[in-house]
Amino acid sequence: MRNSGNNLNIKVNNINVSYNDEGSEKSPIIIFIHGFPLNKSMWDNQVKALKNNYRVIAYDIRGHGNSDVGISDFSIDLFANDLLSFMDALNIEKTIICGLSMGGYIAMNAIENHPERFNALILSDTNCKADTLEAKEKRLSAIKSIQKNGVDKFANDLIINLFADESFKRNLKEIPAVREMIVKTSINSLHNSLHALANRKETCGKLSEIKVPVLIIVGKEDKITPPDVARFIQSNIKDSLLSIVEHSGHLSNLENPYEFNHQISKFLNALN
Repeated sequence: MRNSGNNLNIKVNNINVSYNDEGSEKSPIIIFIHGFPLNKSMWDNQVKALKNNYRVIAYDIRGHGNSDVGISDFSIDLFANDLLSFMDALNIEKTIICGLSMGGYIAMNAIENHPERFNALILSDTNCKADTLEAKEKRLSAIKSIQKNGVDKFANDLIINLFADESFKRNLKEIPAVREMIVKTSINSLHNSLHALANRKETCGKLSEIKVPVLIIVGKEDKITPPDVARFIQSNIKDSLLSIVEHSGHLSNLENPYEFNHQISKFLNALN
């Protein structure tokens, strides 16, 4: 029997995974995967907007939010395996999936290896390329900085890049909420996730094999994965759609939820 509501728990790959599950069981399913180092609450606005027409699920990736860390070394492969096992635990054979940033890496990995499990794909503010040597060095420097200076400084430095400059001028309430998500993530999880991101494989070469409908969304002011990165992904997926969200950076779903939700709803409605 299905449980619905918020902060539910289910056993997946020997860890407890925390998730929200709202909407009718008879509705099409969409699963949201958050970015690093955030948690499922970053999707609250999308869950609220879609739950009347969809069964909407947002979960905490292992080591984030209220999900257990486990004993395995983190990798995008492991996170993708967790996603598929999570779907199995909830008896979900196929779903629509939406991943932002690290969530996009997980979504692309999952659909590359298990295309039969997905009906449609939404990629937000993400990248198909592996880290460059420079990017890897930055992640390793971040690990050293966390060890030396603590999580607060890491959170402050990261937030500058996560949000558009305009968002700071508007004093978005989401900024302190995101900072809280970051500082509540354990140092162990931060280190493990940074290693996973640095060591991930590229997925660009497999994009042309994606046959389901795809929407790519990116914040116009995204400093981490700029619109040109999104355009490259779109150019490699036949018939995919691209939406550039105004007044937003890397966290487009939080910075301009009205436009983000509008673009997702338009895409989902066209699937029916």
